[in-house]
Order: sequence, then structure tokens, then C-alpha cells
Amino acid sequence: MRNFSDLTEREVLALAIANEEEDGRIYVDIAEGLRAEYPGSAAMFTEMAAEEADHRRLLLDLYREKFGEHIPLIRRQDIRGFIHHKPIWQIQPLQLDAVRDMAESMEVETQLFYRKAAGRSQDVSIRKLLGDLADAEVRHEHIAEGIREKNLPDDVRAHEDDHAKRSFILRVIQPGLAGLMDGSVSTLAPVFAAAFATGNSWNAFLIGMAASVGAGISMGFAEALSDNGSLTGRGAPWIRGLICGLMTTAGGIGHTLPFLIPIFFTATVLAVAVVVLELAIISWIRWKYMDTPPVSAAMQVAFGGALVFATGVLIGSS
Repeated sequence: MRNFSDLTEREVLALAIANEEEDGRIYVDIAEGLRAEYPGSAAMFTEMAAEEADHRRLLLDLYREKFGEHIPLIRRQDIRGFIHHKPIWQIQPLQLDAVRDMAESMEVETQLFYRKAAGRSQDVSIRKLLGDLADAEVRHEHIAEGIREKNLPDDVRAHEDDHAKRSFILRVIQPGLAGLMDGSVSTLAPVFAAAFATGNSWNAFLIGMAASVGAGISMGFAEALSDNGSLTGRGAPWIRGLICGLMTTAGGIGHTLPFLIPIFFTATVLAVAVVVLELAIISWIRWKYMDTPPVSAAMQVAFGGALVFATGVLIGSS
């Protein structure tokens, strides 16, 4: 990689052209990714891409006038200090707030790039050129604000934000919560049954690991095969399955790990404390995202957990 300070004025302008081309393509890709669910934001990014195309044409005219027809290939990933932006296909499904923040950071980065380039230029005409580009980018930021206001009035933005929240709950929170509840509650019986039946921490640990991993695989496949998301809006089935499976495994492993402690009494007490913490987290998630009253959420989860725990203890002690 090269340092920005090592670039010539010609290379800086070539880099500016490449940046405008890449930014325009990113905005087009974002618009296509959002169009089905968020048409207002898609229209905003489409207009921003058109603005980038206008800037690119201006830069090309200025470069041709100053340096001729050949433009060296210089990209921002070849220069130290630039933010690395992943291709849009790598961050699917698109999160509305994430792409909005990404666009704002791109605008700020481009403005700072032009300011810095103008500040280090020794040629008066080049300094003026880069200063004009920096001013144009400032105007671009104001234009982008106008585009947002036109395509995203308060009611449209509120509707899209609400839709994004509901999609996040359907695609992430629900499968994750189902997995966490299953892993935390269903594995209580085998773990504590093995613990009280054998009085051996290592045996309880092995049973807990087997139950946790097995439950994670089972729940992951069950969630992924439940529906393909095309009618329910729950998103890609393999992503939901992965989230559900990992959270199921995590929920079971949480109260299994204390049994790595060889002292049985200490391990059991710590495992019970972890169970209480897991049930509290589940209750908080249900209150936070599922609109369940906090007392009701806590009582429901605690009652279910206590039943399963008691089942494990009774079977293990018999």
C-alpha cells in the first residue's frame, strides 16, 4: 500500500475518479437491495448514485483538460488511511440503519479526502482544482440532505424504521430467543440429573455438552426447515437456523461449563447461579422485544425453568 502523501496531483485526481465510480456503484447496489422492502430509502440511494455520476463526469473533464486521456488505476484500498467498504453482496441482508450510516461515513470521508489533497498540493492550479472539488463535495452533502428530505419524509422514515425493527425481531430475535430458551431450559434436566445421579462434575459436564450440542443441531435444522421466509418475511432460512442453533448451544453450555470445576458442591452452586442469570436474560429479552410485561415474563420463564430443574433433580436423586 502507498501513503497518500506520496501521490502526485495526477494520481490524486485519478483516485478521486475511482472513488466516485465506486461510491456510485455502492449506492446503486444498496438501492437494489432495499427496493422491495424500503422503497423510500431505495429512491434516495438511486438519486445519490446519480449525483455521483455527475461528479464523475466533472472529474473526467477536469482530468482530460489537465493530464490527457490515460487514467492510471489507483483505488482507495491501495492507499493507507481509507475506510475499507465491503461489497454489498457480502453484507446481505441489508440493515437499514447500517447502510444509512455507511452512506454518511462515505460522504464525510470523501470530503476529508479532497480537503487533505488540496492542502498538500504545491501547484496553484491543482490546489484550486482540488479546493473546488472539496467545495463540490460539501454541496453534495447538502444535496444529499435534500434528497433524504424529499424521499424520506418523517412518516415514510418512521414507517421504514418500524418495518426494519419488525424484520429484525422476526429474523434475529425470535429464532435466537427460541434457541436460548430451549438450550437454557431443556438441558437443565439431563445436566442436573447426571450431576445428582453420579455426584461427579466431569460426568455432568460430558452429559451437558452432549445435550447442548445435540439440541443446537436439532433446533438449527428445525428452524431452517420450518419455512423459507418467502411468505412470512422471516428472511433466509439458513441464517435463522444458524442463529437458533448457536443460541441453543450457548444456552446449554452456560450452565454446563461450571462442572469443569472438580469440586462437586462448588460446581453445582455455580451452575445454579448461571441458570438464574440465563433465565433473567431470557425474561429481559421477552420484555424488551416481545412486549411482555416484565413481571409476567419473569414468572413464566422462572416457572418453566423450575419445573425442568426439579425434574432433573428428582430423576437424578432417585
